[in-house]
Amino acid sequence: MTEFNTRAIHDGQTPDPTTGAVIPPLYLTSTFKQDGIGGLREGYEYSRSGNPTRTALQDTLASLEGGTHAFAFASGLAAEDTLLRATLVPGEKILVGNDAYGGTYRLINRVHGEWGITNLTVDFTDLDAVRAAVATHAPRVLWVETPSNPLLRIVDIAAVAEIAQASGAFLVVDNTFATPSLQQPLTLGADVVVHSLTKYLGGHSDVVGGAVIVRDANLAEHIGFLQNAVGAVAAPFDSWLVSRGLKTLGVRIDRHSDNAEAIVAAIEQHPAVEAVLYPGLPSHPGHEIAARQMRRFGGMVSVLLRGGEAAARQLVETTTLFTLAESLGGVESLIEYPAAMTHASVAGTALEVPANLVRISVGIEDARDLVADLTVALDALPA
Repeated sequence: MTEFNTRAIHDGQTPDPTTGAVIPPLYLTSTFKQDGIGGLREGYEYSRSGNPTRTALQDTLASLEGGTHAFAFASGLAAEDTLLRATLVPGEKILVGNDAYGGTYRLINRVHGEWGITNLTVDFTDLDAVRAAVATHAPRVLWVETPSNPLLRIVDIAAVAEIAQASGAFLVVDNTFATPSLQQPLTLGADVVVHSLTKYLGGHSDVVGGAVIVRDANLAEHIGFLQNAVGAVAAPFDSWLVSRGLKTLGVRIDRHSDNAEAIVAAIEQHPAVEAVLYPGLPSHPGHEIAARQMRRFGGMVSVLLRGGEAAARQLVETTTLFTLAESLGGVESLIEYPAAMTHASVAGTALEVPANLVRISVGIEDARDLVADLTVALDALPA
């Protein structure tokens, strides 16, 4: 098998056989001419059911994650919703990490909960707690984020996979923060990988999308049916944008990681900082696991501030290069206050995030400028 960056550029991206165009065409069509009734060319009939631009993206995603089938959707939550429909029926249970993304928890708790799905939370970094929860509740699905959003906890994927396999449960890993450039959960025993394509895979903050990648043919058939039947598919232009982003994923992730490491080194001892949450730090409780299952430690950094909520709010509103915005994984640096933004929906639950937490998506600008911007904002916080 060729190396990652080579596959990111070439797999699923065959030059156009008619013109020789190096970049495959963008198929902006809703329907396809049939050569007689049922005479489909390459299986295409209607763009909800299948579109060559979406197929190209899905082929690339499957290759990069080490899967056999990939499915692209209109958003990360649309991808997760379809996956939940494919793996759970009313009366079954799902075990979710106790620091999962707020939107994921809202979907599971408030949407699927009303259809008879019971959700339970657990600290997936505590394997004994996971074993106990699985033995007691017999969940059908174990849902893991690693690194998690926004506390950057690290879960031992291989160890949790063993627990899931022994109980007959599906292990789903949200690989959005790490990307396949840094870790491939399917090779570590996971059954399913999910992504927000909006983030690092698209990489330029100009597209919204989601994906599900699997190895099991039966599960793939079920997801494929639901992708078409429910219809929240990735549009051709969105698929094309993500395919373009994937070509530079490896080099971007390395720059994100370089810059994150520089920022962590610069602010870890700052008097306004209570703690820096970054798996690349030897002091991080998941550092050894991350070093084992990830190629590098990524571009996401979270910071706990000594000044509490007021300091956190002031910091995110006073940076210049770090733009106050939700989302992450773009080339530009973003900063946000999770308690009132991305994770507001989990306030008052077991997933509530600390009030003094700031989440930083480190971009690919020059590290010296990013460090200076963040340091000036930290210096301005009340002593």
